[in-house]
Parts: sequence; structure tokens; C-alpha cells
Amino acid sequence: MAGANFPLGRPPFDYDGTPPKANLPNLRRLFVEARTEVEENEYSRTAFYNLVLFISSVAVFSLAAQRMSGPKAAR
Repeated sequence: MAGANFPLGRPPFDYDGTPPKANLPNLRRLFVEARTEVEENEYSRTAFYNLVLFISSVAVFSLAAQRMSGPKAAR
């Protein structure tokens, strides 16, 4: 009975001393495969527009804060 002394039937470390890696699926690939090409393009476009909107709003608030703070004395 090989591995009977170990839980899960295998040693807690690989032969090189590192813990074994879990065989987890690539989640992004699962989501991409679950959608059609048109749906994936729509999600990508929406994410891009949200990113542009966020960056634009940060720039607008930054400019507004600079203008509201008034001129600073040069040192």
C-alpha cells in the first residue's frame, strides 16, 4: 500500500521539497468558454468604457480640487 501513511494518499511535499500544486481550472478560460464571441466582445467593450469613465472622473475631480484650493504661494 504505497502512500498509506499520508492523508490523501500522497506525501505533503513533492520530491524537491515544495508543496504540490493544486490542479485548479483557469477561471478566466471557463468564463470565456461559457460565453459566445459576441457576448465576450460586449463584456470587453463595457469594461473598457467603465475604465475610461473612471479615469476621466478621477481627472475631473483632480482638476476641480486643484482649482478649489486656489493659488499657492511659491516658495
